[in-house]
Amino acid sequence: MSKRLLMVGAFAAIYLLWGSTYLAIALGLKTIPPFLLMGLRSLGGGVILIALNGAEVMHVSRWRWLTASLCGVLFFVGCHGVLAHAQQSVPSGIAAIVLATIPFWVLLIDFLYPQSRRPRAMTLAALLPGLAGVAIVAWESAGRGDFNVIPLLLLLGAALSWAVGTVLSRRTTDHGSPILSSGMQLSIGGVVLLAISLASGELEGFSPRNISTASLAAVIYLAIAGSVIGFTAFHWLLDNVSTFMVSTYIFVNPIIAVLLGTLVLGEPFSVTMLLGALLVIASIIITWRAEQASPALAKPPRSTIWSRSALRSG
Repeated sequence: MSKRLLMVGAFAAIYLLWGSTYLAIALGLKTIPPFLLMGLRSLGGGVILIALNGAEVMHVSRWRWLTASLCGVLFFVGCHGVLAHAQQSVPSGIAAIVLATIPFWVLLIDFLYPQSRRPRAMTLAALLPGLAGVAIVAWESAGRGDFNVIPLLLLLGAALSWAVGTVLSRRTTDHGSPILSSGMQLSIGGVVLLAISLASGELEGFSPRNISTASLAAVIYLAIAGSVIGFTAFHWLLDNVSTFMVSTYIFVNPIIAVLLGTLVLGEPFSVTMLLGALLVIASIIITWRAEQASPALAKPPRSTIWSRSALRSG
């Protein structure tokens, strides 16, 4: 297979597969509790990714397992687990728009706790359109009679959790296999999610026989397409294409999620929601351009929000 075809397929994976995970979560939630759903997704995908790196996993240090544990909890419990819980009452399209604020939180953390240099004030100002976009989406949601601010706050907290995990992962990287690291983090996060599901009473009265075909397919899709194929395509692109080209999935995923939510699930859609989404995407682009205009750094990949870890949110 030619490199061009591989590139097209890899971009299709991070655009379409990751953009459609919000729809898959919504379908899975119809008959599977949220923490159980994400636990099965994370553990299933993680075990496969670890198996693909079976030789290296035998030599993983305790420090790498520790950082993988911390990041796995932040990424897949604090973010994906909370996301699934919030999606019980929030449309998948709105969830995708709010989760698109992850780069903003990474930038804010770097501004408050810089490692090498503090981001420029201009870059920080680029947060404002995106935050305004989230506010518009929240205002639109408030116009509905069943509006509850708690799920939106949980989604912002989920985005913050991923951002904290991003900064931690970036600052403690050991240059090992990124796919193996993803598998370790997914597996640990999955185990914790399953423990939370059991401890929270989600499984009381739950029977596997009640899982619908659509929900079962959603779990398999999330584990295989969202985790294994998505992460593998993502890491291949990072090694073969510019970081910015890979980062364009951040702009595309919310659009895919909103379209699928509207067409498949009949979720509400309005011009106001579109405006909010465009503001979030515009803010990400402005942030990137502002960072690119910054003076060259000794180690740019580890001091920019467009690093490998910061981009990985599928």
